[in-house]
Amino acid sequence: MHPIIQKTLGGLSSQYYFRQLFFSLLVASFVLFMSSQGGKSIQIGMLLFVIISTFLYPYSRFVYESVVGFIMGNNVFFINAFVMLFAKFFTMMMCWAFAIFVAPIGLAYLYYHHSKVES
Repeated sequence: MHPIIQKTLGGLSSQYYFRQLFFSLLVASFVLFMSSQGGKSIQIGMLLFVIISTFLYPYSRFVYESVVGFIMGNNVFFINAFVMLFAKFFTMMMCWAFAIFVAPIGLAYLYYHHSKVES
């Protein structure tokens, strides 16, 4: 595998990547299902967006969790489970929808991190 690809796309642990990919596929199926309910066929642009967002979502989520982890630290909050599930669902949808913009930040960081570790 090419070193750049290994340092970026292969930069997340397989367990983390496949866990996030599972949730990404759930979001993608929801979006495709909702898109198919209008009686028209799904446009190629929408299908392309869904595919790209699905595979970039784990990197987008990595950026989100890194930023939230930095801001929140090791604090623990006790809130209603329904509110927490809604917040998780909302952040998952936002990370998926904006993955094409956010994921490059994560990929650049992973490349930098793995290059730094190598040297």
